Amino acid sequence: MIGVLLVLGSVLVGARVVSAADATVPVWAAADDLAVGTVLTADDLVAVDVRLDAAAGGYLSAASRPDGRALARPVRAGELVPRSALDEPTSLVQLALPVQAGFVPPSLRRGQLVDVYAVADPTAGAAGAAGGVDLVVGGAPVQAVSGRTDGVLATPTTTVQVVLAVAADRVPDVLAAVGGRPLVVAVHESVDGGAGSRAGEPAGPAATGDGGATAYPGVLSGGAPTPTPSGAAPPTSAGTAAPTPSAGVPATGSAAAGTPSAGPTG
Repeated sequence: MIGVLLVLGSVLVGARVVSAADATVPVWAAADDLAVGTVLTADDLVAVDVRLDAAAGGYLSAASRPDGRALARPVRAGELVPRSALDEPTSLVQLALPVQAGFVPPSLRRGQLVDVYAVADPTAGAAGAAGGVDLVVGGAPVQAVSGRTDGVLATPTTTVQVVLAVAADRVPDVLAAVGGRPLVVAVHESVDGGAGSRAGEPAGPAATGDGGATAYPGVLSGGAPTPTPSGAAPPTSAGTAAPTPSAGVPATGSAAAGTPSAGPTG
């Protein structure tokens, strides 16, 4: 009889241990690197099952729907999204800027952090060249990119629509700074570059190409843009591994993708 009780006790203890080891919960993780200020959509998130125990309340449950909420800090690909990463409702708006395809990095995508410069119009002659180069948007997250064409229809003068999230009170200043001039997009090598600043706020000296954003060749020297030869490959930066969330719990099976530096399509 005692032997039977011992066997039953061992089975019960084993069942509890196995059950505790499989106590995972579904939470949201970032599908890609996302900059501060990015307004979340369903495509930005992926559900993963992880064991968080008492820390589960600090992360976004996969049962929640954070669509439309903005990020208060950058989130790396594969990182579990903490509740603290969601910003309170802000006055961010989406601003569409027309940029010639030759002045947009070929791998520009949603979630990256960019600076946008207005440059002298090469077709305006000496009078237009006097406009120089001006930063019109600094450290703004990309919300969407549309209008790209591939193959024989692709030309450097094709207009690409780059949609950025900027503070509503910044829009008039941005449009005034553009002044009808051609625009050039420079991509930050990391989504961490805009942390702590308002989306679309003009950056300091670091935004001129020597502090995390790789500028388009030939633009920031003060002259007209100088496209690279057709077919030339743009420079790229090596990707970095995704950091784990603040509680030290990474999503399994995910790795951060590197973000390319800016460059022309040719």
